[in-house]
Amino acid sequence: MKSLLFCLTLFSSALFAFAQNEPINADTAKINLEIPAEDTVARIEVDKEVFVNLKSHSKPDGLEITWSLDYAALSNLADKNLVIKYNTNIGAKRNKKGYEGSDWKYSEPFELNKTSYEVKDLIGGEKYELYIGLVDSSVENVTKESDVIWSAKVKAKTERGWGVMKLLILIGSLGLFIFGMKVMSDGMQRTAGERLRKMLGSITSNRFKGVITGFSTTAIVQSSSVTTVMTVSLVNAGLLNLRQSAGVMMGANIGTTITAWLVLLLGFKVSISSYALVLIAIGAPLLFMSFRKSKDLANAIIGFAILFIGLQFLKDAVPDLDKDSALVQFFVNYKDIPFFSNLMFVLLGTVVTVVIQSSSAAMALTLTMVSKGIIPFEVACAMVLGENIGTTITAELASLVGNVHAKRSARIHSLFNIVGVTWMLIVIPFFLDGIGWIIGQSHGVAFDPTNTSFSTEGIALFHTLFNAANVLLLIGFVPYLVRVAERSVKSKGETDEEFKLDYITGAGGISVPEVAILEAKKEVAKFGEVTTRMNEFVRTLINDQDKKTRNKMFNKIQKYEEITDRVEVEVANYLDQVATQEVSPEVSTQIRSMLSITNDLERIGDIYYQISKTIERKDDQKIYFLPEQRENLNKMLDYIHKAFSVMNVNLNAEFGHINMDDAVKAEREVNQLRNQLKKSYLENAEKGEYKFQSGILYNDIFSSCEKVGDHIINVSEAIAGEV
Repeated sequence: MKSLLFCLTLFSSALFAFAQNEPINADTAKINLEIPAEDTVARIEVDKEVFVNLKSHSKPDGLEITWSLDYAALSNLADKNLVIKYNTNIGAKRNKKGYEGSDWKYSEPFELNKTSYEVKDLIGGEKYELYIGLVDSSVENVTKESDVIWSAKVKAKTERGWGVMKLLILIGSLGLFIFGMKVMSDGMQRTAGERLRKMLGSITSNRFKGVITGFSTTAIVQSSSVTTVMTVSLVNAGLLNLRQSAGVMMGANIGTTITAWLVLLLGFKVSISSYALVLIAIGAPLLFMSFRKSKDLANAIIGFAILFIGLQFLKDAVPDLDKDSALVQFFVNYKDIPFFSNLMFVLLGTVVTVVIQSSSAAMALTLTMVSKGIIPFEVACAMVLGENIGTTITAELASLVGNVHAKRSARIHSLFNIVGVTWMLIVIPFFLDGIGWIIGQSHGVAFDPTNTSFSTEGIALFHTLFNAANVLLLIGFVPYLVRVAERSVKSKGETDEEFKLDYITGAGGISVPEVAILEAKKEVAKFGEVTTRMNEFVRTLINDQDKKTRNKMFNKIQKYEEITDRVEVEVANYLDQVATQEVSPEVSTQIRSMLSITNDLERIGDIYYQISKTIERKDDQKIYFLPEQRENLNKMLDYIHKAFSVMNVNLNAEFGHINMDDAVKAEREVNQLRNQLKKSYLENAEKGEYKFQSGILYNDIFSSCEKVGDHIINVSEAIAGEV
């Protein structure tokens, strides 16, 4: 073996000397023919055998290397320590070429009993090379000249540390969770929407029934926001009064706690994200079916899957923080300050919920932070209280476009939650002790708030018991909450209360058909006045160029169109109940007339809404009307306004006893102007004086106005008994 090694060495020396154009001499041969020392051979064997199970683990801005030592490979390790050296991939390559600033970095030597080492303060998202080595215990600072036995190379890549990118990933994860919640909620709402609306609308004066209805609705659609917004809209339409809405809001607060249990039981204890694609596979084929309900059900299933995919991303995006980190220390340091700390964290929970506009998402974020050990159990409970306050912002925002009753309904929701959080802050230490006792009894061991499994379960239980206790405590004070809401939200007069059904007060008058007909007649007359206002909204859109004013009008027309739909349904339902009684032929004729009138008034609302969408499309495409076109449209609106005035006079007159002359005259003027404008439009279009796109939209608007005139004359004919 030594002879073979000798020959190879001699041959390589000769080649090297030939390449250098130097003669081979005895000295050169002597130097190059030296046989490797025995300790070098041993060192090669040590490299392969001593270090086993070498693995790397990525950390934010750092790496962790783990290993095992085969103590049988070396007979004596008593005088050895361990050391780590590391460099970036690029740095290692540059170091081989001798570039400056690319030296290897070395850790301080440490004892043999360790099996892992974390290298911190590295560059995030960078590839590294690491080695672990054996060094004499006498060496205090390792350098490249030190005598070290190095392991095989370990490759690893660091994670990006907490920064803008991580923050965006966290926000994106939260957004995916909220999107999944919305898709699921919308799908469930459309699947069972009509039943839910009927269930909400059927509530009588029983507030306990309201609580059950609110809970059931929220549990079905998995969103308290949907329930509260639906309730506000029903109050806005006059279908619910404030006391009834209070019960629904309270029930919604209990129903929303179901989400926390779903997240806890499915999102944390069962990795439902693993089955998310299976759920999507089940839901996706339903999207291509022709049945509308199947598509709604598909949205509910797919939304459910997306929700938990977002939750999984959220769990991964929240940073892993140890107990010594600054953020954890902040929560730990302030959590023991009596009352102030709880108040501070309640405010934090409120702000988080207001920002992300979802108490369910805020709850998922809180549970995630607790499961990672970022915030203590007591802090999380205080944040949950804040989330209860923050969720009221949804109903408050929904009520901004409603009448005074809608605003008061939203205010009741806010008062209920604020009062609940206030009394809970006073008794929260005792309440948390009770939660701990329940969790401890269920597991058969003492409750440990530092155990993340116990803490997450405790938070979900706290959320449920708090809302249930708050309902039981305050349900008897609903009249006082209503009174405070009425005093804190002042009415602006008739225009603020225009959408409340003032005259149809309930089922009491139905037993006396003649009285019921008078109530319905007054409501229909008011309905005519409300519809008339839409004519002026369209006039503003045609003439006013202020963007803020125009947006306000677009929203107002949409709101009025929704109200016309609701009023038609409510009046029709009321008249149907009247018709079930024994009624005279005269009353029967009036019922038929009013049903026809409400249908025409609702159609007028639809037409004005379509006109607003035409004008909106004109704005989006940056199309402009000529002054002549705008003047003609204003003239048409003047004629329509005159027809409305006649119609409203007739609506307040006695049915069957009106003079149709003024109504017919107003209708004839509208038709004549429509014919005149159409003829003029065609002539100007033929001459090329009107731009093609603006001409089409112009023609659509004045033709739609003429259709409004047709429905107006239909109303007067119904009042005259000509139906």
